[in-house]
Amino acid sequence: MSGFLTALTFLTRLPAPGFAPERAGDLGRAAPWLPVVGAIVGLIVALAAALGSGAGPWVGALLALLAWTAVTGGLHLEGLGDVADGLGAAHGDPKRFIEVARDPHTGAFGVIAIALQIATKLVLLAAMMQAAESDLLAMAAALALTAAWARWGTLVIARAVPPLGDGLASRLAAGVDPRAVALEGVGLAIVSLFVAPMLIAAVPIAFGLALYWRQRVGGVNGDCHGASIEITESALLLLLILA
Repeated sequence: MSGFLTALTFLTRLPAPGFAPERAGDLGRAAPWLPVVGAIVGLIVALAAALGSGAGPWVGALLALLAWTAVTGGLHLEGLGDVADGLGAAHGDPKRFIEVARDPHTGAFGVIAIALQIATKLVLLAAMMQAAESDLLAMAAALALTAAWARWGTLVIARAVPPLGDGLASRLAAGVDPRAVALEGVGLAIVSLFVAPMLIAAVPIAFGLALYWRQRVGGVNGDCHGASIEITESALLLLLILA
């Protein structure tokens, strides 16, 4: 279970007592477990939404968003902000992109991207809760699948796009098995057919993001993966509302 616990401690702030990732496993070993951890994140978000639903969809959406940010530690939002700063300053230069993305300071592009993403998720979650009404179980399943698909997309990108130097992206890519990715994708697609078929759109979204990173930057780093997760989650939430 070291791979699962590594994925859990890396992608979330959930406790794993007595587990030391540096001794029991690395990020590459955790790769197949990313969608599973995503589903756990989605269920926690759904629980928060359900707790606040009695006070109205906006309160439920706010609690869900707070839970989403808290359980992930804002990890993917940070990646989105770093990518926005990098793209704004790099002008197609991969070395400049990495340099800016690694800067611990957040620039104007990053602040704007994070603010817009938070606002987007809040509005989409509220609309989703209004549409779901009393069917909280279906909403929980849809949120779990949304978060799982977003992290499955990370595996596709890690396999399809070369890493930008040594780091998180290269360690993740080393553990990605195309057969496992395909099997997980089929499994998610089968479940989605019964819950929310439009979520299968995560497949073209993942390949579209992979193509974007390859053409725009020439590779991916950890921030690109975080940004991809945020973009995919928002896109799937939008599809759930439009369906």
